[in-house]
Amino acid sequence: QAVVDFERLSEHAAAFQGHDVGFCCLGTTKAKAGAAGFVRVDRDYVAQAAELARAGGCKHFVLQSSQGANQHSRFLYLRVKGEVENLVQAVGFDRCTVLRPAVLLCRRQESRPAEWVAQQLLRGVAWVFPTAYSVPVETVARAMVASVLQPGKGKVEVLENDDIHRLGKA
Repeated sequence: QAVVDFERLSEHAAAFQGHDVGFCCLGTTKAKAGAAGFVRVDRDYVAQAAELARAGGCKHFVLQSSQGANQHSRFLYLRVKGEVENLVQAVGFDRCTVLRPAVLLCRRQESRPAEWVAQQLLRGVAWVFPTAYSVPVETVARAMVASVLQPGKGKVEVLENDDIHRLGKA
């Protein structure tokens, strides 16, 4: 495990050397980092890490994005996720897998009251429509690993929430 300073990521290029596969789940919130900080973490840091990974020999990059990611969205969150998907794909990995989960079901140490309420409501909905609006983080993690272990379906593969559920339970 290597600890890096993302503000000086280029100084840590050695940490990105010699890996066949890269997994990226880096992200923050606008509430926590402000709009500029959110863009810096969720787009700029991720794109720079992808570039360093590729330069270090990484062949397959697996990126956790978001359901609804779209570089043309009016919503900052979805626009930034769409932008970073495009930036990572442009790096030129032999294979790139993008996962677009819906609301992540997880336990957090920090307090996010609105997210907690949404998760409680979505847990109920998940009983009826298990793949529609949410996904447990454990399922996303299993799907990320499984995507590496199975043959690819092209240079870039985008897995939507239903795909994540299916692959994460396989």
